[in-house]
This record gives sequence, C-alpha cells and structure tokens, in this order.
Amino acid sequence: MELIELFLASILSNNMALIFILGMCSLIAVSTSIKNSVNMGVAVIFVTFITAVINWPIYELLKATNSTQISLLVFIIVIAAFVQFLEMFLAKFFPKIYESFGIFLPLITVNCIVLSVSLFFQTRNYTFAQTAVFSLGTGIGWTLAMILLAGVRQKMYRVSNVPKGLRGRAIAFLILGILALAFIGFSGIGRITF
Repeated sequence: MELIELFLASILSNNMALIFILGMCSLIAVSTSIKNSVNMGVAVIFVTFITAVINWPIYELLKATNSTQISLLVFIIVIAAFVQFLEMFLAKFFPKIYESFGIFLPLITVNCIVLSVSLFFQTRNYTFAQTAVFSLGTGIGWTLAMILLAGVRQKMYRVSNVPKGLRGRAIAFLILGILALAFIGFSGIGRITF
C-alpha cells in the first residue's frame, strides 16, 4: 500500500511541476500543443525512470565506499549520457518525433525534475522499489501538468480573445498558477507527505 500511496502522491499532491515548481522551462516551451506535450512527456517519463533506476545502485555503491560527495556529479553524467543515447535512438528510428522535439530533447538533460528525482531518493533514503515508483510517478505527474497546460492553452486560444499582453508565456504562468492551486487540493488524499 505504501508504494501505491507514494506513486499517487508523486503524481498529484507532490507534483514536481505544480507543487515544487520544477521543470518549468521545457514545460512552458513545449506545451503549445497536446501532441508535443505527449511526446515530450513520454521522453521525460522514460528518462526520469531509467536514470533513477540506474542512479540508485550507483549511489548505494558510493555509500558503501564512503564517496557520496561525488554523487551529484555521477548523477549528472548518467543523465547526460542517457539523454544522448535517447537522442541518437530517436534520430535513427523515429525521425519525425526527433524533429518535433527540436532543441527541447537535449534540454531533458538539464530538466530539473530528472536530476531532482535522484536527489530526492538520496535525501529521503528510498529503497530501490520506492525509487522506481517515485520516479515513474514523478514523470507521469510532470507529463500530466504539461498536457493539462497544453489543453487549456489550445482551448483558450480557440474560444477566447486573450489580451495581447497575456499571450504566450504570460498566460501559461497564469494557467499554471491555477492548476497548482487545484493540485494543492490533493494534499489531503494520502498519508505520505514530503
């Protein structure tokens, strides 16, 4: 039951984008359409999950050798290498998806949530199972926030006349603020608090 609560909390009540305000640069830039948001979200879920699963045993090895002070550097190297691999894979086998990402695929390397998942499991002393569940839920939660933002933005531009000063990123920040308030309402659902 604890893993299910952790999973739900990482998606809803502790959403990295809407509660911790992480990963905003790519979230706002890519959320111009639902299709782009889904593609980017799948890539972020995949990268976040795989890098956390790789970084957990590395951190345990560093703990055993009393070398945890270099964990941040190791985490960054693992994330950068994996994103580079993903970029080459998509360019080779899925060129249309690769082209739709443009500059934002390499930006996954510096997306705050990818690194923060590794830092969170480190500071919270998560087990391997907790790390896997937390990383998967975090990626899904970030994707959910991006898809919601993209959907509201698309609908808003179709049915309303957004004032000139609020078009683009400004309206995205307002929408994110309202979504964050809504997601705070999920905080009473589970026993797990961070």
